[in-house]
Amino acid sequence: MTTAVNQHSTRRKVTAPQAKAFSVHLLTASGSFLAFLSLVAASEMRWTAMFWWLGLALFVDGIDGPIARKLQVREVLPTWSGDMLDNIIDYVTYVLIPAFALYQSGFMGEGLSFLSAAIIVITSAIYYADTGIKTKENFFKGFPVVWNMIVFTLFVTQPGEWISLAAVILSAVLTFAPIHFLHPVRVKRLRAINLTVFLVWCLLGVVALLQDLDAHMAVKAGIAATAVYLYIIGAIMQIFPKLGAVGARDA
Repeated sequence: MTTAVNQHSTRRKVTAPQAKAFSVHLLTASGSFLAFLSLVAASEMRWTAMFWWLGLALFVDGIDGPIARKLQVREVLPTWSGDMLDNIIDYVTYVLIPAFALYQSGFMGEGLSFLSAAIIVITSAIYYADTGIKTKENFFKGFPVVWNMIVFTLFVTQPGEWISLAAVILSAVLTFAPIHFLHPVRVKRLRAINLTVFLVWCLLGVVALLQDLDAHMAVKAGIAATAVYLYIIGAIMQIFPKLGAVGARDA
């Protein structure tokens, strides 16, 4: 009887961390429902609602990783791949829905919008098959297919169809280039500055959504400036590897 009780107690001790770990997978999986709501909004051309749902999905994607590492989800549930789950949802929220929105909106013209969407989904699918997309410093190697951010910036700033097409083609080409792109949280060098710029971009994005994407010129300029910074700072830090090195050692 005592042995049975001890075995039962042992099983309960193992189950508790497993339940916590699995709850993190459920948090990640909630992004799929947010993606569904975003897709519904996009199909109805409710662009502000679509970007709100994508923004919430981006928030979930930003917090589930640190939580998973803190709870050691990979070690507790070794047969469940959080990376695969994350990639499935990321492809939908980062790639498929933004591409669909670009096509559905037609703001680049029917032909160019269709072409851009095709370029986005094909190049991104190949990118997700690459298992070596991170450097030792946690930079992305090549444009990390964050089309949700690119398409949102284009929707807000409305730079014109040819500039928009150039942004799509450039990003698609850089997807396969040996150029570093920033992860604003996990890259230690200049992290305080980079994270601040990213948060400013997010804050301005919220303002633009509250203005129903008809943003004030100052908001458009701020979104464009911070977006360009986030787009190129990784390459600049690659060219100058000592840039922010002191801060990285102190982090």
